[in-house]
Amino acid sequence: MLQKRLETPLGPVTVMSDGLSLNGLWFTNQKYYGSTLPRLTVMGDRPVFAQVQTWLTDYFAGKQPAINFPIKPEGTPFRQAVWQELQQIPYGEVRTYGELAASVGDRLGHFVGAQAIGGAVGHNPISLVIPCHRVVAGDGDLTGYAGGLERKQNLLRLEGSLKTDALRVDFKGK
Repeated sequence: MLQKRLETPLGPVTVMSDGLSLNGLWFTNQKYYGSTLPRLTVMGDRPVFAQVQTWLTDYFAGKQPAINFPIKPEGTPFRQAVWQELQQIPYGEVRTYGELAASVGDRLGHFVGAQAIGGAVGHNPISLVIPCHRVVAGDGDLTGYAGGLERKQNLLRLEGSLKTDALRVDFKGK
């Protein structure tokens, strides 16, 4: 696994790649930092890192960049299903843990609890690109972001779904 440190307006991130795909993107002090990747990594460079840097630059400039590089998060089939569902949340919108649980449950064909969803969302290994920051509590509270609530506020404000410095979005559902 190769890793590289990139800078963002919200602090440095570490990106990891198997040489072809993006396998991880974490804020340096993020909860569960690097938890899904092997212990042995080396500093290096690959074209995917330049593509991710361009994506981050565009994203933080307020654009809605397309993900034009392969991503390959490592996780259980359940977590993979949750992360796939996260990728369906459009820029500038939020979903509740309950809504996400219903969507994942439909995808898997059985009931899924919001608490299980929260665990999978929190262990998302590719922050920002897989937009776990777009998930909020049922009442709109900004809970459960491994990168920290202040970063979550800033990300949702950047995307236009948070209008104030509050810790709650004006949530009206889908």
